[in-house]
Amino acid sequence: MAERSDAAPPETGHGPAEPLAAVLREGISWRARALLLALLALAVAVVWVSNRWLTERYTQTTRSRAELRLALYTGNLLSELQRISVVPLLLSRDPLLIKALTSGDYAQSSQRLISYRDEIGAASLLLLDRDGRVVAATDRELLGGSHRQDPYFVNALRSQDTVFTTLRTEAGAYTFTYSRKIENAGSLAGVIVVEVDLQKFEQGWSGISDAVMVTDSEGRVILSTAPRWRGRSEQEALATLPATLAIKHAQDATARWGALPGEAFFLGDAVMRQQVRIPFRGWQMISFTTYASVRERVNGLLALEVMAFAILLALGFYVISRRAQSRSLAFQKESAELRQLNAALQREIAERRRAEQNLEVAEQTLAQSSKLAALGEMSAAVSHELNQPLAAMKTYLAGARLLLERKRGGEALASFQRIDGLIERMGAITKQLKSYARKEGEALKPLDIRHSVSAALAMMEPQLKRRRVRITRNIPREPVMVMAEPVRLEQVLINLLRNAIDATKSVEAPQVDILLTGGEVAKIMVRDNGAGVEDLDQLFEPFYTTKAPGDGVGLGLAISSGIVNDFGGRLTARNGSDGGAVFEVELPLWRGEDGAHDKPAGDGGEASRQAAE
Repeated sequence: MAERSDAAPPETGHGPAEPLAAVLREGISWRARALLLALLALAVAVVWVSNRWLTERYTQTTRSRAELRLALYTGNLLSELQRISVVPLLLSRDPLLIKALTSGDYAQSSQRLISYRDEIGAASLLLLDRDGRVVAATDRELLGGSHRQDPYFVNALRSQDTVFTTLRTEAGAYTFTYSRKIENAGSLAGVIVVEVDLQKFEQGWSGISDAVMVTDSEGRVILSTAPRWRGRSEQEALATLPATLAIKHAQDATARWGALPGEAFFLGDAVMRQQVRIPFRGWQMISFTTYASVRERVNGLLALEVMAFAILLALGFYVISRRAQSRSLAFQKESAELRQLNAALQREIAERRRAEQNLEVAEQTLAQSSKLAALGEMSAAVSHELNQPLAAMKTYLAGARLLLERKRGGEALASFQRIDGLIERMGAITKQLKSYARKEGEALKPLDIRHSVSAALAMMEPQLKRRRVRITRNIPREPVMVMAEPVRLEQVLINLLRNAIDATKSVEAPQVDILLTGGEVAKIMVRDNGAGVEDLDQLFEPFYTTKAPGDGVGLGLAISSGIVNDFGGRLTARNGSDGGAVFEVELPLWRGEDGAHDKPAGDGGEASRQAAE
């Protein structure tokens, strides 16, 4: 085959199509013409007959496969429901769960439920006491919640058997639960709730070209491959499906399938509807299968047939023009290849030269950018860390001025003392920033985290009062000792509190929770009720911020993470289940001179609540 060249051929040369044109000008014999016409007629007849026969055959195959898949889906769904239905009965007789409900000791109950969930493959397990409060759960964030008014709790109390409940969530999905009450010596002890994981079937159905829905006894869609179908009737669900799938025409296409003309088979715009009854609470499963697969297979074979006839036709023309093209083909091909190789070589040389020039410019730019980035990061860090003491000093000065005007010198003196402490703190921060690159491990000393929490809250007191933020503080009675630097640890807590206050700007009732616990490690949790964090992966990267220009430079969390790492701990962030962001600081507990742990602070320590208004 002769390749196309961008250069025009000489005027005295002959193009590759000239021999064929010369043959056509000389004329074709009547035998050749008759053979070509017969070949075209045979091609049309074969394609038409093949289209009809292959369409009918693959249509029946598609229908049989759809029925088989529907039977398999129904069997798997019913098997899962029957398998999980016996779990509440077995768990209601578990002596350890009964003992936990009667004694009120639920320390190991959640872990036991988690082991049961992994063994039986349920979505979740809940253990409710007689008042409907969650005392054990596979999801520990649900502990303490009340389900007294939920249907599965109320129905379980009214029945002596296992109760199945279908409940629609706020997100539009459905949850399916089995519940059964637990009795001890004839008296009510609690309720066990087992959630059936039926969403996994939806994911499995989505991998097939069918659209599947399961309706309850009222005709509402409770399971579906299309989330927009849930909660609607079949007609409403079909109306919401995109027109490109032609599902909304399923009823008409199914009714007139036997009378469809051949054009409909060729276009593949019909839809097959299959329905089967599930022997469970009046459920039904409906599947919609497009004939796109039929059309693809038929068109694939028809394309092969057309290609075969095209090849035969091309061979006929090739035989006719072979002699005229044989002499010029080799020369034209070689000339085109040489021109292409020459052009490619010239382009490659030019690209290499441009790459070398760009590399030199990039190296110079990178060196200058590194210098500017280091200078900007240090300047921004100093500005960021001094903003808090300066803001507090401004507030205390304004308060002292008012106190002096009212002749309350004693209280004004206290404000000046606080300002003096802030000035000392600014000096400590400046000294710490100067030695930031050296990471002085010898400056670490044992300290009680409770004092750092109190100092950070005192530092943030003016902003808390101005924003009217409600602070909930839960700290233990016993000291929680770690090895750290007081100023740097307070710096981390102030950064976390400031971010929490900024995150609650748009909340009507802003609240920040501070929880300090001690166990294997000391853990400080700062939680707010703001909008949460969108990008957790880049949260601790330098200069990453979601604040408006001028409100922050994105260094607070990066510096705080580095400080916590210097102390041998780690700083993590996540979004709470009820909204808002949760930051956790984990630090190793300080071991005494003899290498033993200090007495850990228990979770049941003293809790105090205060509101800054």
